[in-house]
Amino acid sequence: MSFPQRLIDGYSAFASGRLPAEQHRYRDLAERGQKPEIMVIGCCDSRVSPEVIFDAGPGELFVVRNVANLVPPFETGGSYHGVSAALEFGVGVLKIKHIVVLGHAHCGGVQAFAEEAEPISPGDFIGRWMSLMAPAAEKVGPRGSLSREAYLERMEKASIINTLDNLMTFPRLRKLIERGAVSAHGAYFGVATGQLSVLDRTTGAFVPVVAIGRQ
Repeated sequence: MSFPQRLIDGYSAFASGRLPAEQHRYRDLAERGQKPEIMVIGCCDSRVSPEVIFDAGPGELFVVRNVANLVPPFETGGSYHGVSAALEFGVGVLKIKHIVVLGHAHCGGVQAFAEEAEPISPGDFIGRWMSLMAPAAEKVGPRGSLSREAYLERMEKASIINTLDNLMTFPRLRKLIERGAVSAHGAYFGVATGQLSVLDRTTGAFVPVVAIGRQ
Protein backbone atom coordinates (compact mmCIF):
# COMPACT_ATOMS: atom_id res chain seq x y z
CA MET A 1 0.00 0.00 0.00
CA SER A 2 1.22 3.47 -0.85
CA PHE A 3 1.78 6.28 1.63
CA PRO A 4 -1.59 7.88 2.52
CA GLN A 5 -2.48 10.61 0.03
CA ARG A 6 -4.21 12.56 2.81
CA LEU A 7 -0.86 12.96 4.56
CA ILE A 8 0.88 14.02 1.37
CA ASP A 9 -1.83 16.62 0.75
CA GLY A 10 -1.59 17.80 4.34
CA TYR A 11 2.16 18.13 4.17
CA SER A 12 1.90 20.06 0.92
CA ALA A 13 -0.44 22.53 2.62
CA PHE A 14 1.93 22.77 5.60
CA ALA A 15 5.00 23.24 3.38
CA SER A 16 3.39 26.04 1.40
CA GLY A 17 1.61 27.76 4.29
CA ARG A 18 2.63 27.30 7.90
CA LEU A 19 6.22 26.20 7.34
CA PRO A 20 7.38 29.41 5.60
CA ALA A 21 5.72 31.47 8.32
CA GLU A 22 7.47 29.52 11.09
CA GLN A 23 10.69 28.50 9.35
CA HIS A 24 12.79 30.67 11.65
CA ARG A 25 11.22 28.93 14.65
CA TYR A 26 12.04 25.48 13.31
CA ARG A 27 15.63 26.51 12.59
CA ASP A 28 16.01 27.87 16.09
CA LEU A 29 14.58 24.66 17.59
CA ALA A 30 16.95 22.58 15.48
CA GLU A 31 20.00 24.61 16.54
CA ARG A 32 19.19 25.22 20.20
CA GLY A 33 16.94 22.28 21.01
CA GLN A 34 13.47 22.22 22.51
CA LYS A 35 12.62 23.97 25.77
CA PRO A 36 8.89 23.53 26.33
CA GLU A 37 7.61 24.53 29.77
CA ILE A 38 4.42 22.48 29.52
CA MET A 39 3.99 18.72 29.31
CA VAL A 40 0.59 17.37 28.31
CA ILE A 41 -0.41 13.79 29.04
CA GLY A 42 -3.29 13.18 26.69
CA CYS A 43 -5.32 10.40 25.12
CA CYS A 44 -4.39 8.99 21.74
CA ASP A 45 -7.99 9.57 20.60
CA SER A 46 -7.81 11.29 17.21
CA ARG A 47 -10.41 13.86 18.28
CA VAL A 48 -8.35 15.26 21.13
CA SER A 49 -5.10 16.73 19.85
CA PRO A 50 -3.42 18.95 22.47
CA GLU A 51 -1.63 20.99 19.81
CA VAL A 52 -4.97 21.80 18.17
CA ILE A 53 -6.93 22.43 21.39
CA PHE A 54 -4.28 24.79 22.77
CA ASP A 55 -3.32 26.29 19.41
CA ALA A 56 0.33 25.44 20.09
CA GLY A 57 3.24 26.22 17.83
CA PRO A 58 6.31 24.05 17.29
CA GLY A 59 8.33 23.47 20.45
CA GLU A 60 5.66 24.76 22.85
CA LEU A 61 4.26 21.48 24.19
CA PHE A 62 5.93 18.23 25.21
CA VAL A 63 3.14 15.75 24.53
CA VAL A 64 2.71 12.15 25.66
CA ARG A 65 -0.39 10.32 24.43
CA ASN A 66 -1.74 6.90 25.33
CA VAL A 67 -5.09 5.16 25.71
CA ALA A 68 -7.15 7.17 28.24
CA ASN A 69 -4.32 9.54 29.28
CA LEU A 70 -3.09 7.31 32.11
CA VAL A 71 0.11 7.28 34.15
CA PRO A 72 1.07 4.08 35.98
CA PRO A 73 2.28 4.41 39.58
CA PHE A 74 6.06 4.60 39.99
CA GLU A 75 7.83 1.25 39.92
CA THR A 76 11.13 0.01 38.56
CA GLY A 77 10.26 -3.59 37.71
CA GLY A 78 9.10 -4.94 34.39
CA SER A 79 10.69 -4.23 31.02
CA TYR A 80 9.26 -1.13 29.37
CA HIS A 81 8.03 2.15 30.82
CA GLY A 82 7.12 4.52 28.03
CA VAL A 83 5.14 7.03 30.08
CA SER A 84 7.65 6.91 32.94
CA ALA A 85 10.50 7.49 30.48
CA ALA A 86 8.70 10.53 29.05
CA LEU A 87 8.17 11.90 32.57
CA GLU A 88 11.82 11.31 33.38
CA PHE A 89 12.91 13.17 30.25
CA GLY A 90 10.43 16.01 30.69
CA VAL A 91 11.27 16.58 34.34
CA GLY A 92 14.97 15.71 34.35
CA VAL A 93 16.12 17.05 30.98
CA LEU A 94 13.61 19.60 29.71
CA LYS A 95 12.89 21.01 33.19
CA ILE A 96 9.21 21.42 32.42
CA LYS A 97 7.22 23.60 34.82
CA HIS A 98 3.68 22.34 34.24
CA ILE A 99 2.18 18.89 33.71
CA VAL A 100 -1.36 18.82 32.36
CA VAL A 101 -3.38 15.60 32.41
CA LEU A 102 -5.91 16.11 29.62
CA GLY A 103 -8.92 13.80 29.69
CA HIS A 104 -11.95 13.99 27.47
CA ALA A 105 -15.56 13.03 26.90
CA HIS A 106 -16.52 9.86 25.00
CA CYS A 107 -13.26 8.12 25.90
CA GLY A 108 -13.27 4.62 24.42
CA GLY A 109 -10.78 3.29 26.96
CA VAL A 110 -12.87 4.42 29.91
CA GLN A 111 -15.99 3.02 28.27
CA ALA A 112 -14.29 -0.35 27.73
CA PHE A 113 -13.28 -0.48 31.40
CA ALA A 114 -16.64 0.66 32.76
CA GLU A 115 -18.64 -1.74 30.62
CA GLU A 116 -16.18 -4.64 31.01
CA ALA A 117 -15.76 -5.05 27.28
CA GLU A 118 -14.47 -8.33 25.88
CA PRO A 119 -10.74 -8.40 24.99
CA ILE A 120 -9.99 -7.36 21.42
CA SER A 121 -7.00 -9.71 21.19
CA PRO A 122 -5.51 -12.59 23.21
CA GLY A 123 -3.03 -10.10 24.69
CA ASP A 124 -5.85 -7.94 26.06
CA PHE A 125 -3.47 -4.97 26.03
CA ILE A 126 -6.27 -2.44 26.45
CA GLY A 127 -7.88 -4.33 29.30
CA ARG A 128 -4.65 -4.69 31.23
CA TRP A 129 -3.72 -1.05 30.64
CA MET A 130 -7.15 0.19 31.69
CA SER A 131 -6.91 -1.77 34.95
CA LEU A 132 -4.94 1.27 36.13
CA MET A 133 -8.37 2.91 36.45
CA ALA A 134 -9.48 0.56 39.23
CA PRO A 135 -8.75 3.01 42.11
CA ALA A 136 -10.76 5.73 40.34
CA ALA A 137 -13.66 3.34 39.74
CA GLU A 138 -13.72 2.40 43.42
CA LYS A 139 -14.04 6.06 44.39
CA VAL A 140 -16.83 6.65 41.88
CA GLY A 141 -18.75 3.60 43.08
CA PRO A 142 -21.58 1.81 41.29
CA ARG A 143 -23.54 3.49 38.54
CA GLY A 144 -26.79 3.39 40.50
CA SER A 145 -29.41 5.73 39.06
CA LEU A 146 -26.94 7.69 36.94
CA SER A 147 -27.44 7.69 33.19
CA ARG A 148 -24.78 5.93 31.12
CA GLU A 149 -23.45 9.28 29.89
CA ALA A 150 -23.29 10.82 33.35
CA TYR A 151 -21.59 7.75 34.81
CA LEU A 152 -18.94 7.63 32.07
CA GLU A 153 -18.23 11.35 32.48
CA ARG A 154 -17.79 10.84 36.21
CA MET A 155 -15.40 7.96 35.51
CA GLU A 156 -13.44 10.03 32.96
CA LYS A 157 -12.96 12.86 35.43
CA ALA A 158 -12.14 10.55 38.35
CA SER A 159 -9.47 8.92 36.19
CA ILE A 160 -7.82 12.31 35.64
CA ILE A 161 -7.60 12.83 39.39
CA ASN A 162 -6.27 9.29 39.87
CA THR A 163 -3.57 9.97 37.28
CA LEU A 164 -2.58 13.14 39.13
CA ASP A 165 -2.29 11.03 42.29
CA ASN A 166 -0.08 8.54 40.43
CA LEU A 167 2.23 11.36 39.38
CA MET A 168 2.92 11.98 43.06
CA THR A 169 4.31 8.44 43.42
CA PHE A 170 7.38 9.46 41.39
CA PRO A 171 9.86 10.54 44.10
CA ARG A 172 11.73 13.21 42.12
CA LEU A 173 8.57 14.70 40.67
CA ARG A 174 6.85 14.70 44.05
CA LYS A 175 9.71 16.74 45.54
CA LEU A 176 9.55 19.24 42.70
CA ILE A 177 5.79 19.63 43.05
CA GLU A 178 6.02 20.05 46.82
CA ARG A 179 8.70 22.73 46.34
CA GLY A 180 6.56 24.53 43.78
CA ALA A 181 9.04 24.01 40.96
CA VAL A 182 6.51 21.97 38.98
CA SER A 183 2.71 22.26 38.95
CA ALA A 184 0.34 19.44 38.01
CA HIS A 185 -3.08 20.20 36.52
CA GLY A 186 -6.16 18.30 35.42
CA ALA A 187 -8.23 19.30 32.40
CA TYR A 188 -11.25 17.84 30.61
CA PHE A 189 -12.26 18.45 26.98
CA GLY A 190 -15.81 18.07 25.72
CA VAL A 191 -15.48 16.61 22.26
CA ALA A 192 -18.96 17.61 21.08
CA THR A 193 -19.01 21.06 22.68
CA GLY A 194 -15.34 22.01 22.48
CA GLN A 195 -15.55 23.14 26.11
CA LEU A 196 -12.38 22.92 28.19
CA SER A 197 -12.71 22.55 31.97
CA VAL A 198 -9.90 22.74 34.51
CA LEU A 199 -9.77 20.87 37.81
CA ASP A 200 -10.06 22.90 41.00
CA ARG A 201 -8.07 20.76 43.45
CA THR A 202 -9.72 22.47 46.42
CA THR A 203 -13.27 21.50 45.50
CA GLY A 204 -12.59 18.58 43.17
CA ALA A 205 -14.81 20.18 40.53
CA PHE A 206 -13.94 20.80 36.90
CA VAL A 207 -14.53 24.47 36.14
CA PRO A 208 -15.21 25.58 32.54
CA VAL A 209 -12.62 27.86 30.99
CA VAL A 210 -14.18 30.89 29.32
CA ALA A 211 -12.28 31.74 26.16
CA ILE A 212 -11.80 35.48 25.61
CA GLY A 213 -13.29 35.32 22.16
CA ARG A 214 -16.42 33.56 23.46
CA GLN A 215 -17.30 35.88 26.34
